[in-house]
Amino acid sequence: MVAGNGLFYPILGFASCVAFIYMSFGDLSVSYRKEPELGFVTRNGTRFILDGKPLYVNGWNSYWLMDHAVHDYSRPRVGAMLQAGAKMGLTICRTWAFNDGGYNGLQISPGKFDERVFKALDHVIAEARKHGVRLLLSLVNNLQAYGGKTQYVHWAWQEGVGLSSSNDSFFFDPFIRKYFKNYIKTVLTRKNTITGIEYRNEPAIFGWELINEPRCMSDPSGDTLRDWIVEMSAFVKSIDKYHLVTVGLEGFYGPRNAKRLTVNPEEWASALGSDFIRDSEIGNIDFASVHIYPDHWFHDLRFEENLKFVSKWMLSHIEDGDRELNKPVLFTEYGLSNLNKDFEPSQRDRLYRTILDIIYKSAKRKKSGAGALIWQYFVEGMEEYNDDFGVVPWERSSTYELMTEQSCRLARISGLTQENKNLKELCSQRQ
Repeated sequence: MVAGNGLFYPILGFASCVAFIYMSFGDLSVSYRKEPELGFVTRNGTRFILDGKPLYVNGWNSYWLMDHAVHDYSRPRVGAMLQAGAKMGLTICRTWAFNDGGYNGLQISPGKFDERVFKALDHVIAEARKHGVRLLLSLVNNLQAYGGKTQYVHWAWQEGVGLSSSNDSFFFDPFIRKYFKNYIKTVLTRKNTITGIEYRNEPAIFGWELINEPRCMSDPSGDTLRDWIVEMSAFVKSIDKYHLVTVGLEGFYGPRNAKRLTVNPEEWASALGSDFIRDSEIGNIDFASVHIYPDHWFHDLRFEENLKFVSKWMLSHIEDGDRELNKPVLFTEYGLSNLNKDFEPSQRDRLYRTILDIIYKSAKRKKSGAGALIWQYFVEGMEEYNDDFGVVPWERSSTYELMTEQSCRLARISGLTQENKNLKELCSQRQ
């Protein structure tokens, strides 16, 4: 899921936003010298491991962090959002580590990077480290927002080396694969100008996501996409020995899987060139990713029916993690659109509760449901940057309570309430 671009924001609204967060969450100017010590997150079978203990994730998406870190007037939003998330006990934030071509492009053309934007990404990572939040960094978009595979194909045609005008040539064109590998290597070996740490050695990075919501509809069998995942995941691991890797899948079952008929939202979902089991079982993929958007996948179901689908969808993938993959399953996006004709704010709380309860029950039973990341959080003054799923988490007290409750009950299972300063403070108030 990707929101539209927004370039200009009300200065007055932003000032009031920062003032609110300052009063609510404390000092925003913590020195980098006071940053917490962080260990790398690893995995053992179906569970994430941190400092020898299982880690269950309550987190969020703020895809816009790097883009906002470029400019002086919007940069404070980055620290404000990360600090607010940390104070809510959220442990993982998923965000874009790409912007290919266009406004504030990180990669201007193949192999050419804008140092100004790279320093913005340095800032995002340094701020996450300072606040004790880890980042799941996505490396490219299947969609056209922020360039995506369309931009790579366009570059190949500009240079006269493209094999096909199809956007799916991103997955099979050897020249484009070379472009992307160069991008991966440049990002992973980047030395942060603030912390002095190469990205591949940075424990504040939770892991790498190869691509957001990959689809290769020109090959419904799934073979083309699977070959690309095999190659790119191996390439990441050849450079970076510390970080976890995931694909970025939506979770649809492919044409060879019987679950396509009983679990997929509709028949179209099995013809997208991806397959949850085949793509997630690849050796260099450490954990599986799944998205949850029933109101976008169905157009004729009522809200109550969507809730039933969500439970079925999640339990199916958790079962896969336990029985087929022996890997954690992280639900890396979930949300409910406020543009639905029957939308009521209370529906979001009910959807969130359904998802968070399933994760909690899985964690209690030591199953593969490793956590969930809401799409998406933003701060006040960003209305032009929001999409129809966005939430300012502290604006609705019931939503805020749901999220902080989930942080604490997952932390208690893991035994992290005494080791994480933010969780210790938050959860001691909820005894």
